[in-house]
Amino acid sequence: MEEFKSGFVTIIGRTNVGKSTLLNLLVGEKVAAIANKVQTTRTAIRGIANRKNSQIIFIDTPGIHKPKHKLNEAMVETSFTSIQDADVILFVIEADSKEIGRGDALILEKIKEAKRKTILIINKIDLIPRENLLKLIDIYQKEYNFEAVIPISATNSKYKEIILDEIEKNLKPGPAYYDIEEYTDQTLRQLAEETIREKALKILQDEVPHGIYVEVQKMNLRKNKQGEDIYDVEATIYCLRESHKGIIIGKNGEMLKRIGRAARIDMENNFGLKINLKTWVKVKENWIDNPSIVNQFKLKK
Repeated sequence: MEEFKSGFVTIIGRTNVGKSTLLNLLVGEKVAAIANKVQTTRTAIRGIANRKNSQIIFIDTPGIHKPKHKLNEAMVETSFTSIQDADVILFVIEADSKEIGRGDALILEKIKEAKRKTILIINKIDLIPRENLLKLIDIYQKEYNFEAVIPISATNSKYKEIILDEIEKNLKPGPAYYDIEEYTDQTLRQLAEETIREKALKILQDEVPHGIYVEVQKMNLRKNKQGEDIYDVEATIYCLRESHKGIIIGKNGEMLKRIGRAARIDMENNFGLKINLKTWVKVKENWIDNPSIVNQFKLKK
């Protein structure tokens, strides 16, 4: 009988390379917020892939970018800390890169320092011709001895087992750290906050800069009149300015209703029960430089 393996796998890369999409593909559940904006992931989110002979715990890190304030500094620190703790690293780059840019070069340096087993994932291969891909693979293979190089499109499920097989090959024998029914160690509260924030970012597009965070104040499980389980969820969306608040609420509250409706549907699908969601919007100026808030986004050991 094959020996059971387990380990921690860090997914790292620049902002917007598709790390969260990849995490959700590999875990098979929606764990990480996905929005087409930089810095969607603020904390290191753990997702769990349970297989017949292994348990793989993924850590999706914030994208590497140049820090502009304390929140950014905490995010980048979290990403680099998780490299040190990983058994295997998935280094995600974009297929349309012509060379190793500054952000990717910085990540490569940290990987070299950590001397960790690393699998290079080249995402968005549908965007480029094959000869460009071969050149890019050659450039990266000269820089580091990767365990494998896997070109993918993270939105295509056919790559899931290929990546998981390669990770499993590089893990050591070990126990299951989590119950095999679990797919994340985030609490329902954290998942609710992530979901509301993702919907806000998607629906607002570029109307509000990235300075929003969500806090769930209440999460109460009860039975409704039909005897069904229902969660009462109350959450506040914090923004940086009064003008942002007006945009998030929208004319006659329509924008906030759209965000709430989309978040509720997603949560009901993810949690498997009914959700009664109430949302508010408040201004909290300069929260991105407030250490007590920013520290919530650092990697928790």
